[in-house]
Amino acid sequence: MLSNIRIVLVHTFHPGNIGATARAMKTMGLTQLVLVNPRAFPDEEATRLAAGATDVLDNARCVSTLEDALQDCVQVVGASARLRSMPLPHFDEPDDMAHQVIANAHQAPVALVFGRERSGLTNDEIRCCTHQVSIPANPDYGILNLSQAVQILAYEVHRAWRRRDDSDFVYQRPLEAAPPSREQFGYFQEHLGRLMHESGFLTQPHARTEEQLQALFSRAQPSRKELSLLRGLLSAFEAHLPKQ
Repeated sequence: MLSNIRIVLVHTFHPGNIGATARAMKTMGLTQLVLVNPRAFPDEEATRLAAGATDVLDNARCVSTLEDALQDCVQVVGASARLRSMPLPHFDEPDDMAHQVIANAHQAPVALVFGRERSGLTNDEIRCCTHQVSIPANPDYGILNLSQAVQILAYEVHRAWRRRDDSDFVYQRPLEAAPPSREQFGYFQEHLGRLMHESGFLTQPHARTEEQLQALFSRAQPSRKELSLLRGLLSAFEAHLPKQ
């Protein structure tokens, strides 16, 4: 599905924005980039800001008109910061847009279209779209860089895709730290108790301090490595105690 989602940039002025867009796309698994009459491409600035996503740039397609970029698409969503008077379906929330885009991309290409850095898409270009989407932002300062807008919508698309039952996305999980054996934990408790007595920390034989500290470490469930670090800390303290 993600390979059927096309990012289309119209008349991009700064080549660095093309590179930053490629980077934003690749982080979200999107690879299809189409450029409509960019001012400068290929360009060293685009390559520099792609930061490892140069394969997206290498495969980017340049066309002369927006119509050329969209001919085979079944859905075209124009990103626009301002509402137009045209009676196009409008998504107030990008996640609503993303769910529909993913559903359509299951069968055929779809496109997300972004306009010029300063002025966005023209009314004629919006008429080439089937839908509009806006990114809710601070009404007093809702200005997004081109690549930032691409990143937000690309993220929502990726999010809608990975939550589908047929998605093969695998979430990254932290490696499970090996727990200590009961024997190792017993050695630690013995070491801790001995150091508390030798240091003078425990002065009353009937005090429950030792039991409470042992319960604390039991609840904390330190890993084998963490327990080893704690024992090293105890040994370092022990080395500074007066010799008996």
